[in-house]
Amino acid sequence: MYNCICVLGATATGKTSLATGLAYKLNGEIISADSRQVYKGMDIGTGKDLSEYSLNGKDIPFHIIDNVEAGYKYNLFEYQQDFINVWEDMKNRSAFPVICGGSGLYIEAVLKGYKLIAVPNNEELRDKLKDKSLDELSDILKSYKKLHNTTEVDTHKRAIRAIEIEDYYTNHPEIDTYYPEVKPLIVGIKFDRETRRARITERLHARLEEGMVEEVRSLLDSGVNPDDLIYYGLEYKFLTQYIVGELSYDEMVQKLNIAIHQFAKRQMTWFRKMEKAGFDIHWIDGDLPLEDKVNSCINLLKNN
Repeated sequence: MYNCICVLGATATGKTSLATGLAYKLNGEIISADSRQVYKGMDIGTGKDLSEYSLNGKDIPFHIIDNVEAGYKYNLFEYQQDFINVWEDMKNRSAFPVICGGSGLYIEAVLKGYKLIAVPNNEELRDKLKDKSLDELSDILKSYKKLHNTTEVDTHKRAIRAIEIEDYYTNHPEIDTYYPEVKPLIVGIKFDRETRRARITERLHARLEEGMVEEVRSLLDSGVNPDDLIYYGLEYKFLTQYIVGELSYDEMVQKLNIAIHQFAKRQMTWFRKMEKAGFDIHWIDGDLPLEDKVNSCINLLKNN
């Protein structure tokens, strides 16, 4: 029995409108799973589309959007804590959670069912492990009775960090590892490659016309460091480089357009990896009318 629905997809696929339609039908509220929409003032560039959170005169509540100031470096651990707090509050109010986003790492962090802990660095342990091979590190990791960190350990650095996490859990049995039971119906919006590319380019130009350059200039004028905006990537990276004179306008548009297409490709690769890992994603044709998409999701909920 599903107790939430998760709407995912690459950028520019219409996730927000579908999530809003579902929340409207299900007495639900939206929990954002977007790594950049948490920042205040970063609206056009992150595609918040706040006007879309209203349907037929009803405002749909949304969460984990505009949580922190631009310039701050919000992280995955903080996101999961915010998610758990929102989830518990919604359940207490009998509101149906509709998770919506394109940040695969954030989505997995809340759907996998284990609680992330802020594990400090253990320099002594790292020093002991630094000369071991990746195979040796993998064997050490497998020796722990219960793995809390199940991420892939395809590099030496990640393997040591995984062991560091398990060692911390072993030596701190008092840690609260409670995590709410999340049983998601996962639906993805999918377009063919050429349609997706056309939508991305069209939306980029629309956002530039909506004032995306002015948004970034305003953030810089408010005191946000250019390097902090560049850190957020994509729109904020290239627009900042344009505003500070490192790129011409045409260069900025061209490079940004290419970067967003590459980002969308990485998103789809991530979602395919999720499927291989056991996540059941029900893909919906993005060309369908919104009402048909909503009804397809409602039927999936009812029949499972």
